[in-house]
Amino acid sequence: MARYTGPKSKISRRFGEQILGPCKELKRKSYPPGQHGKTKRKKEGEYAKQLAEKQKAKYIYGVLERQFAKTFNEAARKGGVTGLNLLRLLEARLDNTVYRLGIAPTRRAARQLVSHKHITVNGEVVNIPSFSLRPGDVVEVREKSKALETVTNSVSAKVNRFGWLEWDAKNLTGKFISFPERADIPENIKEQLIVELYSK
Repeated sequence: MARYTGPKSKISRRFGEQILGPCKELKRKSYPPGQHGKTKRKKEGEYAKQLAEKQKAKYIYGVLERQFAKTFNEAARKGGVTGLNLLRLLEARLDNTVYRLGIAPTRRAARQLVSHKHITVNGEVVNIPSFSLRPGDVVEVREKSKALETVTNSVSAKVNRFGWLEWDAKNLTGKFISFPERADIPENIKEQLIVELYSK
């Protein structure tokens, strides 16, 4: 499957925040990329803001257009608030959960770990990054992969823990306890703008 492989700093500068991890370039060049980046741009319309918010969410979670639209349709079919459902489904992705547990330093690294069969779910190897977890699912690093430098470095450096996940550092095992509430998700995403965009 295709994915964005271009400069990470360009994406961060476009949105004015660190989208794909730490970005030194953003401090040095706080304006958008391109030859007209420094010039004052016209006021953004409503559609432009909605589209930018959707693009930001796609880059943060590493999801392409068709997959994002499919996830949104699933969120819309569920009962409750569509925007919250969308974020919950994105947070329940296996690659995102591996990142949240601290097994990988970034979502890109988490995606690679999953794709290369280093991760199991309920004891079974799963190599699909978009695999959707359900409450009670147990995510674990395979026994032969526990000594990987990427994993050991990430686990030792990870500080943030999340209330909807349970982590056993000794066995490198995590449990997806429940879907998170909006206040628990740290990403700066205005999900209502995405709902409005797809509702047009």
